[in-house]
Formats: sequence, C-alpha cells, structure tokens
Amino acid sequence: MARTDSRPQRTLESPKGRRTSVLPRRPVAGRDRFGRATEAIARAMGTPFFLIGLTLFCVVWIAFNTYGPESLRFDSAAIGFTALTLILSLQASYAAPLILLAQNRQDDRDRVQFEQDRQRAERNLADTEYLAREVVALRLALQDMASKEFIRAELRSLLDELDRDRDRVSTATSSIPVVSSKGDRPTPR
Repeated sequence: MARTDSRPQRTLESPKGRRTSVLPRRPVAGRDRFGRATEAIARAMGTPFFLIGLTLFCVVWIAFNTYGPESLRFDSAAIGFTALTLILSLQASYAAPLILLAQNRQDDRDRVQFEQDRQRAERNLADTEYLAREVVALRLALQDMASKEFIRAELRSLLDELDRDRDRVSTATSSIPVVSSKGDRPTPR
C-alpha cells in the first residue's frame, strides 16, 4: 500500500519556494515521543513500586541524617530536613504537569475513540434500518405470492374442470355414430 504524504511532491519542474526557518522542520513524531515519555513517567509514578521506592528513599535519607556520623550528615534534622523537602517539592513540581500532559493525551484518545464509536453506531443504525426495510419488503412480497395451499386448490379445481370437460367430451363422442372406412353402416362407440 502506498504511503500518502500531505506535503506536495517536489520535482525539478516546480520552484523550491520560500523557507520559513533555517533549520528543517522535524516531523510531528518528536512531540509524540515526548507525549509517550510523559505517559510512561506518569504511569510509573502511579505504581506501588514507585511509592515504596520513594518511601524507602525518604526513610533512608531521614535515618542517615539523624543517626549517621555527624561529619557525613548533609541535611539537618534541626531545621526540618530542608534538602529532602526541596527534593520532594521538585519531584512534585515535575510530576503534576507530566500527569496533566498524560491526561490530556488520554482525553484526546478518548475523544477520537468516542467519534469512531459514534460513526460506527450511525453505520449500524443505517444498516439496521436498511435491513428492516428489506424485511418489510420481503413480507409484502410474500403476501402477494401464492401459498402452497392456494396453488393446490387451484390445481385441484383445474383438474376437476379437466375431468368434467373430459367426461363431457367422452359422453358427447359416444353418442356420435362412427362411419367406417369401408362405407358400411355407422357403428356407435
């Protein structure tokens, strides 16, 4: 199957046209790749593995900065683990827009799916109406068509009429004298 491209085909006979940018435009696939990445990140953030991992990270952070060697502690418990708070805030500030982007993509997919379902339902309705009209037409045609009983009754009446005609003809011919070819007297049948 041939690929259809919305861009006009450039041949040597047609002019190149004006360029609007210095760099060539990238196809839309780059935006789609970013959208897929945001969905993967949002999907990963909603898993139990991520929640358990984040909880373990925070527990280790707090435990190390509370019970670790004084010279190696980098976030003080006295001021409320400021670095941990900043890290969690940064993670939340990136997570919210990524989740919203993933939701927007899902809304777009749902909208397309809804439109396809609506079109399919319209086609099914049209097909059903067409089939209903055809069934009604067949029923009307069958009502006009002779049934087996009607045909049998007609054939019986025709046979009875033929029998009556044959009986009439046979009684009429039996009363007519037949002349033999020898010229003798006629003999009744």
